[in-house]
This record gives sequence, structure tokens and C-alpha cells, in this order.
Amino acid sequence: MKDSSAVLAFDMGASSGRALIGEIIRQEEGDPGLLRITEIHRFPNIPVQIGEHLHWNIAALFQEVKHGIQKAFQAGYSPESYGMDTWGVDFGLVDRNGELVGIPYHYRDTHTVGMVEKTCAQVGRQRLFDESGLAFMPFNTIFQLNAMLKANSPKLEIADKLLLTPDLLHYFLTGQKVCEFTMATTTQLYHVKNKAWNTELIEELGLDPSLFIDPIEPGTIIGQLQESICQELNVPAMKAIAVASHDTESAVVAVPAGAGSFAYLVCGTWSLLGTELSEPLIHPDVLELEFSNEGGAFDTFQLLKNIMGLWIIQECKRQWDRDGDGYSFGELVELARDATPFRSFIAPDDLRFMNPTDMIAAIQQYCQETGQPIPRSQGEIVRCILESLALRYREVLERVETLTGNLYSGLHMVGGGIQNELLCQFTANALGRPVWAGPIEASAIGNMLVQFIASGTISSREEGVELVKRSFPMSSYEPDQGQEWNQAFARFSSITAVSV
Repeated sequence: MKDSSAVLAFDMGASSGRALIGEIIRQEEGDPGLLRITEIHRFPNIPVQIGEHLHWNIAALFQEVKHGIQKAFQAGYSPESYGMDTWGVDFGLVDRNGELVGIPYHYRDTHTVGMVEKTCAQVGRQRLFDESGLAFMPFNTIFQLNAMLKANSPKLEIADKLLLTPDLLHYFLTGQKVCEFTMATTTQLYHVKNKAWNTELIEELGLDPSLFIDPIEPGTIIGQLQESICQELNVPAMKAIAVASHDTESAVVAVPAGAGSFAYLVCGTWSLLGTELSEPLIHPDVLELEFSNEGGAFDTFQLLKNIMGLWIIQECKRQWDRDGDGYSFGELVELARDATPFRSFIAPDDLRFMNPTDMIAAIQQYCQETGQPIPRSQGEIVRCILESLALRYREVLERVETLTGNLYSGLHMVGGGIQNELLCQFTANALGRPVWAGPIEASAIGNMLVQFIASGTISSREEGVELVKRSFPMSSYEPDQGQEWNQAFARFSSITAVSV
């Protein structure tokens, strides 16, 4: 192990981004050290509606990234490298002169409506799953690109390369065009068995295979900050390292599990519940249950399920804030704690909750349609969401066990959502098993660990996991009220099965 150095991690979610410094602090020679993380810069990630389409404000995000780099050095740190993790599937197109073609679409944009069905009719649903290993989410890159094809988008005619979001930001900083493996596997255009782009499928759709750059593995050094960036920000050169650039995969790197199989829940705007495998699981039941096989770091695949997550509460809060009835998230949780339990449930993954104009009305309409009491107060609505999420987590975890043949003694929860202690306790109650919560900044920490391993500061993922265990507290939630939650789960399953 060499002496530690600082690294800079950019972790961008769907609603905000962060720049954090990671340092391994040792008190004396031989001390294995603790990982200390310091937030340098935090910024909102606000999409922009332009005409009929919802876009990411990629120029503003890039400017915030530059602010983060500048602030790190101004604060007295000397990061040796930086890494970038973001949400999956979205991309920018670059022309042959290296210029960005248009503004990247947001995955919640409606231009992909109906594209799952059209694409499956075009190339075959079974084939598409067998070759990609992914569930059919309407925002997957393949459906975005096919929507552009069907609309005769001129952007595709002049595009030279497709760069997924973290790769696009790396390009702006380094001038290097790359494609990182974990992001490539979110596109549904990567052939998981052949471990390469699915060129045959790409051509069948009418796309140019030269758009797609051969993927690189997490831990690959991309290059350095361009000299023009260094001059603009008045900072020295710094290495760019491709981490597990999909934020889910970065978070899994930081899960403080022991040896052997484990189940995890990355909890935030989205909830990603799954387990890590050495190979993708391509099986009819995986397709039927709508699970995905996403590429992970260190030669792994993640068998996981996307669950709508805390987006539903975030959207309700946004409406209440707009109407002048705003409470903090903590206050909303307390209102939910005092509300009547098990009154109403929703199916969190019902597509009506993807991007409604009125989330509160969508929840109330769902409850009305399924013959349940309609939640009216803020406490009732938030309790309905939290209980429904916890019960959905149980449903999905049991399906993971069915698919893998493994039984899990508990669930590791990581990410910003674990700050909602009521959700953590509800999850333990619903599962009837313990929940181990922590760390909060899992994606950023996993980002840092890959950088430290790439530079030789730590020797292995196992050493990184031990570092996480020493450095960050983990809260344990034991299950309670088992009979009531079992009865609630039976009702939830009945209601959501009918509504799907």
C-alpha cells in the first residue's frame, strides 16, 4: 500500500450533484486508516422544458463541475484524480468536429412513449432480453434512439459519436472520448454474452455502429484535464479515472457487506434492489419478473429491479411547496409517523407515477380506482408512499431469492434515502428481517474506492470494503409488528396485482 492521496468524486443524481474530497487518514505508520469525505460543492440538477421536450441542462452541469474542481483546490486540497458517476441511459451526441449536437434528452421526456412496444415488434422481445439482459424500461437508451429514428431526427445524421452522460462530461474536461462499461450496459444495446456492442442489432435498428465506442473497464485512466481547463480554473493537471460511472454500480462498490452473497437496496430518487453475480442471469423468469442485469465493477453483474423510489415523495413535496403548504422532509416523515397505518397502498412502479403533472392527484386516483380510502392529508399521503415502498421492497427481495436460489439474512440499504429512518424501519418490518443502513454517500464513496484502487493507494475491493466498515457508522433496524405487516403485505399484493 502506498501513502494515501486525495481524490475528487463527482456524484450526480437526478435532482442534485455533489463534489466530494476523499482522503485516507492515518494516525501513524501501519495504521490502516479511515476514509474521510468532505463535501466541497453541492448544486441542483434542474431539467429544462424546451417546447415539447424535457432536457438536461448539460451546460449548467458542466459549469458546476468546473466550480467543484476549482473549489477543491481553493480549499487547499490537491486531488490526484477525479471520477464521475451519474444516472444511467442518457447521452449526448458529438459531431465530427467534436461539437455537441443538440441538448441531451431527459429520461422522463415523453418522446419514448410507445417505443418499447414498437421496438420489441421490430426486433423481438425475447431476443432483446436474451442479448441485453435488461428489463424494458421506456427510458432505456435503445428506446430513446429509436424514438429519434422514428422522428427522422437530423441529429443522428450529423452525429459522429454517442457519449453517455459521465463520458460526455469527461470529454468536456479531457478531450478524450470514451465509453465506460457499466454505463454501456444500461443502453440495452450491449450484448452481455458477447461482452461487446450488439452491432447486428444496432444495424437492424438503422443506427451507425461507429457511433458507439468500445467500452473501457472501471479503474481505467482516461487522461488529464485539458490545459485550457487548467488555465481557466487556475488549477494543476489532474488525472481523470473512469470509475463505475453508473451511480448504482458505484454505490454497490461501497456496500459494507461481508464475503459471500448479499442483497442491497440503493435508496434515493430511484430505489435499486438486487444482488451481485459473477455472470448475468439470462432466464425466462428474469424477463417475466422484469429484472435487469447491469454491468458492475470488478467483473460483476448486478441482478436488480428498478423501483420508482423517493421520487414520488419529492414530487408531492414540490407541489406542496409551490402551493405554500411546504414542510421539510423531516417534518413530512413525522406527519407520516402519526398517520393511521395500512390505510391505503399504491403500486410504486405504476407508470402513472413516472412523471405526472400532479403526483398527489395520481396517488389519490390510484386509491380511488382500487377501492381504498383516499389519502388527503400530507401525513396520510406520505405514509401511503412509505408503506407501499417498504412492501414493494419485500416483494422484490423475495423475487431475487426465487431467481438466485439464495436466502438473505437481511438487507443492506445505502444512499441518501436511508436518512429517512421511518422508511428504514418500515422496510425491516415489511421484510421481517434486519436492515443495515449505511453509508449515506455510497455512490461517491464507491467512486473514490475505484480511484484509490486504480492509483494503488489501496490494493483491492476487499480492502476498500473494510475501509468503509471502519470509517462510516451503520445503523441496524430490527423488524417489529410482524403479524400486522404480514397482513398488510397480503392486502398490498392483492391490490397491486389487480391494478397492474
